Amino acid sequence: MMADKQRIIQEFVPGKQVTLAHVLSNPDEGLYPKIGLPPDGGSIGIMTITPSEAAIIAADIATKSSSVELGFVDRFSGSLVILGRLADVESSINSAVDVLCDELGFARPPLTLT
Repeated sequence: MMADKQRIIQEFVPGKQVTLAHVLSNPDEGLYPKIGLPPDGGSIGIMTITPSEAAIIAADIATKSSSVELGFVDRFSGSLVILGRLADVESSINSAVDVLCDELGFARPPLTLT
């Protein structure tokens, strides 16, 4: 007798969410070239956002709110990486999260730091 097979279907349901807001305060120097960033870029801020096009909005807010540089922004995956001094990176990530969540209705993540 054959056992019944269960089939699981996973679906992605788009919502408005900042999935990750994290700051690497003192990354290992070997990390920069591994992820295609210039060496000694300072602290690294990372965000992932759904819908992915909102990464463009977050990048604009982040770069206007503090003295940071864009390391990477991808409107297809919703990834954003910024570089700069620790205080500036933290401030710019917080500003981007605040606008996305408070003004545009995105779900708010905790800001994490390592």
